[in-house]
Parts: sequence; structure tokens; C-alpha cells
Amino acid sequence: MSPQRSRLLHWLAGLLVSITVGAAPASAIAATLPAAVDGQPMPSLAPMLARVTPAVVNISTRTRVQVRDAYFDDPMVRQFFGLPAAPRERVEQSLGSGVIVDAAKGYVLTNNHVVGGADDISVTLQDGRTFKGRLIGTDPDTDVAVVQIPAQNLKALPLADSTRLQVGDYVVAVGDPFGLGQTVTAGIVSALGRSGLGDTGYQNFIQTDASINPGNSGGALVNLRGELVGINTMIFSPSGGNVGIGFAIPSAITSEVMGQLLAHGKVQRGSLGVQTQAITPRIAQLLKLKDNNGVVVTGVSDGSAAAHAGLQPGDVLTTLNGKPLRSEQELRNTEGLLPLGSTVQLGVLRDGHDRQVSATLAAEKLASVDGDQLDPRLSGVRFSELNERQRSDGLYGVAIGAVQPGSRAARAGLTTDDVVIGVGNQRITSLHMLRGLAGVKPRQLVLVVADADGTRYVVVN
Repeated sequence: MSPQRSRLLHWLAGLLVSITVGAAPASAIAATLPAAVDGQPMPSLAPMLARVTPAVVNISTRTRVQVRDAYFDDPMVRQFFGLPAAPRERVEQSLGSGVIVDAAKGYVLTNNHVVGGADDISVTLQDGRTFKGRLIGTDPDTDVAVVQIPAQNLKALPLADSTRLQVGDYVVAVGDPFGLGQTVTAGIVSALGRSGLGDTGYQNFIQTDASINPGNSGGALVNLRGELVGINTMIFSPSGGNVGIGFAIPSAITSEVMGQLLAHGKVQRGSLGVQTQAITPRIAQLLKLKDNNGVVVTGVSDGSAAAHAGLQPGDVLTTLNGKPLRSEQELRNTEGLLPLGSTVQLGVLRDGHDRQVSATLAAEKLASVDGDQLDPRLSGVRFSELNERQRSDGLYGVAIGAVQPGSRAARAGLTTDDVVIGVGNQRITSLHMLRGLAGVKPRQLVLVVADADGTRYVVVN
């Protein structure tokens, strides 16, 4: 190989290429780079992209959102001013991307934040065809969703084993940023196993410097063989623009979540049934520990995997599957990302002695009740105790697991994943308390509800 070709190929290997498919003519690229050097063709991503891009779709959604007003939501005020009883609504629209992963059945992988809660989903293919999408299921904790479209002659991407990725591997992101049309950006894997990028969810992100912009969410992150290694999901940016720090959900996680969504409509997660606390210098002193590594067990649920493994309050968990356990987040991530029935190995320090125990993740058993057993106005609502994760986050109250569309509760504004923290002026901390208060059947049923946006009153007539 000539020195000239060697220098040119070395320069190309370090170049982060950004190509807008269908936006820039091939002649524009050919004008700046030669087609061949010393008779050898230039390296190009084009052949691989020709196979990948037909499998990446545009997703647009419409969501009807109730307009809430603390004053005009009061039934007495509405009656006084002659306002209609039906709540006011506005329509929100969003754009994102998706990846076809099963051509025969029309399954599309995307992000929960792209389609979650949407009333209408439209999926547009690269060839211009548009189909109404059916939401198969979503998992907010990993930000994964599956949509199905009734389309023929689809192209799907094969899934790669993302656990074999290494820092420095070349990857390509394909999506539809800003609604401009398909866009491709290239870069490398900057880091693996990223977590702690928010207060909620189970995280084990691939970090890449391939540009991920608004609209890329739900799009494909592929290797140079054109295999799906991740679903683009978010960026880190102090200014809101791309700064070369993007994150994707590994295909190993998306495939597991998709399998559960297709089989059950939801993700069934295992739990150790253990409550923990970070080790502070004060706690380390009280427990006579040499350092602050690990987490201390503060509670063990009866009949849980942790109880069967013999864990006790006061135990210090030092390792997880042979690796040092550094935080409660790491333990929670492992519980949330491993399939139900997986066995984990825990290093335990008790009374100054180290031991190894194994525990099999089991489904968390939560008491639940149908709303019509509490009050006819709550028909169509399913209430349950808070799960371990919610309790660990400091929440109290009763979770709403399901709300039937068109029911009184739905029209009043109750939604899945809301948490009821009060009835009238009475605080609710358990399902037992909700049974007692709702069973009184007050003339006006006022629920105090908490969600990601804060606290609000919901009047169910």
C-alpha cells in the first residue's frame, strides 16, 4: 500500500461522518473525495446503509391531554359559569423514530417516551407508505416500546449481541431528527454500562459520540455489519444541542423487554425483596466497617428471595455477581434488567465475616383490588400496593395499575401509574386505608393524586 493511501485510510478511520440520506446528492460527496486511490475503491458506509435504512421508520403521535385548572376544575365553579361538564383538552404531537425488527409480523421497536400514552400512532416507511400503528406494550422503566403495523414487504434489522460491544467499536445512528427525513451519523462507542442519568428507570446505556438529535429517539444504533446494537434514547447536553454524548439502550435489553411485552403485554420483573441504604461514614463507624463500600440491608420482606437466601437487616452487601457493589442504584439496576428467575451471587459481610449467598429473583407479590369493590364510581380502576422500587424512592399511597378507557375515572383524569395519596382530606398510605375511606362512599369522591408532574385533585362523579 502506498504511503498516500495509508495516510488517507488512517484519516478516514478517525473521521465522524454525517450523511443525510436522500438530502445530499452523491455528486456532492464525490466532489470532495476521490472514488479510488491507487486503483482501490474508497471505504464507504453506503452499501451497509442501503440495507439498514429501509428498516428505520418515522413515528408521529397525537395525544389528547386534559387541560387542568385549579379554579375551573371545581364543579361548583363550572356550574356557576355554565361551563360544560366535560374536561377541556388539547392535542399534543410528537415525532420520533423506530426500527423494524420483525418483517413478517410488522413489529417496530421504539422508545416509550415516543409512543407512551399516545392516542394515535402513525408509522411512515422510507418508501413513503404510512400505516396506523398498534401499541403492543411499553416499559417506562427501560424506555422501550413495541408497535405493530399491518404492512407487507418490510425490511427488518437483525439484532446483534450488544454484550460483545467494546469501547472504540464503530457504530452508526440512523433516525429522523427534526422531521427532516432519514439522517445517518457515525462515531464510536465511547463508554458502556452508563447509569445514574436520572432518578428513575433501569439504566445500562451505550454511550456514543455519534450525533443523536431530537427525533432520533427510537432510531437504530448499528454496527458496521448493519446489525442492531441499540435503540437511541437520549442525549446529555447543557445547552439542548448535541455535544457528542448520546445514549442508546443495548439490544440485549430491548430484545428481553420486547419478548416479555409480546408474551405478557408488560414486563414481569424479579425482586430480591430487600430494602437497602447507602453506607455513610457514620453508618460505617456504627457497623465497624473499614470503608464505605457496599450497601447495608435495612429490611427483608417475608417470603422474598432475600429471606430464602438468609439475608438479615444489618448485613452489608459488598459484591454483586463477583463485582464490587458500589451503590443502591447498581443493585436496583441488576434486579430490573435481569430476567425473572435469574440467580444472583451476593457477597455478604455479617459480624465481620465474609460469605457468599445466591438468590433467585422472584416476582414481587402485591395486594390489589378492583375499584368497583370500593365504590361504583371507581369501576374500571385497578389499585395495588406500591412496589419495592416506589417505596425505595420514598413514595407512599396506592398505585393505579390500570384504568379502563371511557370509565368515570378515566373521564375524570385518572391514568395508569398515578399514585393515590389521599381521599378528601385524609392521607392514604396503604391499600387497607383506601378500602376503609372509599368504602364510606362520600357524596363527592375527591382523590388526591401524585404523578411525575406533581400533585392534583381528581373529582370522580
